[in-house]
Amino acid sequence: MTRQIVSVVGGKDAPSGLLYESINPARPAETVAAVHLADADTFAGACRTAAAAQREWARVPAPVRGRVIASIGRLVEANTETLARLVTEEIGKPYTEALGEVREIVDTCDFFLGEGRRLYGQTVPSEMPDKSLFTFRVPVGVAAIITAGNFPVAVPSWYLVPALLCGNAVVWKPAEYAAASAHALYRLFAAAGLPDGVLGIVFADGPQTYEGLDRALAEGTVQKVGFTGSSAVGRAIGELCGRHLQSPCLELGGKNPMVVMPDADLDLAVEGALFAGFGTAGQRCTSLGTVIAHEDVHDEFLSRFAEAVRNAKIGDPNGDVLYGPLLDRKFAERYEDYLTWIEPHHTVLPGPTGRIDGDGLYYHPVIVDGVRADDRLFLEETFGPIVGVTTFRTLDEAIELANRPGYGLSSSIYTTDPAAAFRFRAGVSAGMVSVNNSTSGAEAHLPFGGNGRSGNGSRQSGIWVLDQFTRWQALNWDYSGRLQKAQMDVAEITPDLGFRL
Repeated sequence: MTRQIVSVVGGKDAPSGLLYESINPARPAETVAAVHLADADTFAGACRTAAAAQREWARVPAPVRGRVIASIGRLVEANTETLARLVTEEIGKPYTEALGEVREIVDTCDFFLGEGRRLYGQTVPSEMPDKSLFTFRVPVGVAAIITAGNFPVAVPSWYLVPALLCGNAVVWKPAEYAAASAHALYRLFAAAGLPDGVLGIVFADGPQTYEGLDRALAEGTVQKVGFTGSSAVGRAIGELCGRHLQSPCLELGGKNPMVVMPDADLDLAVEGALFAGFGTAGQRCTSLGTVIAHEDVHDEFLSRFAEAVRNAKIGDPNGDVLYGPLLDRKFAERYEDYLTWIEPHHTVLPGPTGRIDGDGLYYHPVIVDGVRADDRLFLEETFGPIVGVTTFRTLDEAIELANRPGYGLSSSIYTTDPAAAFRFRAGVSAGMVSVNNSTSGAEAHLPFGGNGRSGNGSRQSGIWVLDQFTRWQALNWDYSGRLQKAQMDVAEITPDLGFRL
């Protein structure tokens, strides 16, 4: 029987309208879930419900909220295989990768369960006697979280876990094409004992979500927006939030460079390029966009890279494969458009391009050598199994090429020279840098996020994300019994500045 998925607001199923079918991209004729989409009124109403529930949730002591996060981690861990199988079924991610994605939720919970006892403020010395100064982290209120479906459960946890820990309520809008996976994760969160209304999940399309968010911001029921998705949509959400004097948390696309220096271990670089460029069918925001290879090693690197891609196995995501199908029909259509960006001056390796014969949304891996700095393939994100290759002579030139597209999410350099590694780190605009590792592979306790077209400088993961879901509040307590005026009633100690030895 096909799963029936509906929004949940205040612990109850919410009204819905249009029907969306989430398919299995490995077998597109197979429907994974029938998703009943909500409208803008439902989204705005969910935000009002969350605002009412948030006040009581914020009163729960932070260490107790941390225990709820601990319970979420244990529930996810106990349901690892079931959740991973669902992710594989719904978006075609290889099962081994899906297991890693679920593990990332557990790691995130394990990290943040202790932060409930470490939401530290500070005591600050005053410039006047009989007066104490303090700082406190306070929750922002309601967070509206909008996530993509390429990481349908791990990336949402980066938002949901710290937001809830900090005492916020959350309205979560997942991608429609990953609705079954998202709904399963919601049920695990709810089973941990979250009060009704503290976490709501709303399934809606883009226009209805935008309209509902606009209403909620105008009504003052949303104080923070988190968005993971394309740079174009992120720009629109940033503009909307800006009109309401809010700064969203934006995690957007990438055109992630990998620099291969003349002293690089080429086998290691090829291994990293294969995983970063074609793992998850190139559908990660951290996927490799362009290999920037030194002219002295370009030919040898390209030969080994093409051979590795030629030997890679593509197919059923339940098997031992490099990658499975593309996420959904709309991504397959976009990828076919990216293939039209290949120009006569490009060399295409290792063989055919386009869709692989069969039922699933499987596509050939493509290496495009000879990309130039003004090519669309060099400048724009290509969400799919395609990697460009170009050359450089000096490290300064490589850094300039790495920064040229204007994205700034992830980057990588392969070298045995520490000076080159640190020069690259200092010069590249990316928020994340890897040395002798791929552009993919974030850890749950490091800051994740980008700059430029990849985001607005906000960061997820680790202690740094706490700044997204809390605001600093300052308290001054004067127990002198009189009005002491800062900068005016301050004791003066007069030095003898003319003194000389």
